[in-house]
Order: sequence, then structure tokens, then C-alpha cells
Amino acid sequence: MASNRILLINEEIQKELSALLRTVKDPRVQDVMISITRVETTPDLRYTKVYVSFLQTEKAAEAMKGLKSAAGFLRRQLGSNLKLRYSPEIVWALDDSITYGAKMLALINSLGVEHDDEADEG
Repeated sequence: MASNRILLINEEIQKELSALLRTVKDPRVQDVMISITRVETTPDLRYTKVYVSFLQTEKAAEAMKGLKSAAGFLRRQLGSNLKLRYSPEIVWALDDSITYGAKMLALINSLGVEHDDEADEG
């Protein structure tokens, strides 16, 4: 279990990176909707794993290349904005849970089963 300090740092890193992604000039990153779903930082603050999800799944591979290319710039900006002792190295990971959830919802809706709310209340 991560300490409260690490959890707070994870939240701050997620907020900062979300804002910084808009400043990246790489067209592979600019042309796609990116959502940071989760951040996990090691206790020594050396590495942070950033889970990202893409709205346009067909552009995900190119966008991941763009994010990896911009990692140095983002790390430098993150270090100066958060005032941490160490600026963690960013490791990008693809999170397809949003896509998976949308696919499951579509499958459930395609079944055409109607739910009876009154049966749940009684």
C-alpha cells in the first residue's frame, strides 16, 4: 500500500501532466484526445508510471511514440513545477480499460434485455 505522501504526489503528477500535455508541440500528441487514467510513483520518486487512454484507438500507437519522445521535456517541466527533490523518469503505459468498458456496455446493450426496477425494490 502506498503512503499518503506518495498518493498525494501521484495526484499532483497527474494534474500537472494533464496540463502539460496541451503544451507538447508534437503533432502525434496534439492530434489525439489523451486521458491520464492513473499514476504510480515509486517510493524513492525515481520513476513514475503514467497510464494513458486514447479516445481514437487507431492513433494510440503513434501517440505513444510521441509521448515517449516528449518524456524528457515533460520530466523537466514536471520537476520545475512540482519542486520535488528528484524529477521522476516517466514510463508510459497504455490503459485500455475505458475502451474495454465501452465495448462491454455495447455488448450488454445489444442483448436487448429489459431490466425490471420494481423487482429490485421488493
